[in-house]
Amino acid sequence: MPDTIQSSTPARKIDLQDFMEKNYRSDMSMAEFAKASGRSLSTFKRDFKKMSVLSPERWLTDRRLRAAFDLLRRGRRVSDVCFDVGFKNVSHFSAIFKKKFGITPGETRKGMTPQK
Repeated sequence: MPDTIQSSTPARKIDLQDFMEKNYRSDMSMAEFAKASGRSLSTFKRDFKKMSVLSPERWLTDRRLRAAFDLLRRGRRVSDVCFDVGFKNVSHFSAIFKKKFGITPGETRKGMTPQK
């Protein structure tokens, strides 16, 4: 996926859910996500609360993990998946993946079933 932000007009508010789905792999801070979506950080967080019970940071991690799970099930390499979905560190990725799904990314790649 390209590292470009998929935002039609960053100067005005855009659909936040659509924007986040298209850009969850991007390496941006929450302030950068807010600006790219046409919002201040506080407005971004307030608008985000309307679309999810999770904080923006938790939503982002969860979305990345769900994408990683799907890619691993297709046989992709763990390190490739880690970076493709937006994580920067394989050991951190592996630890939070196992915490969420109850199995390691490698076990997921081999077709094992989550315990949770």
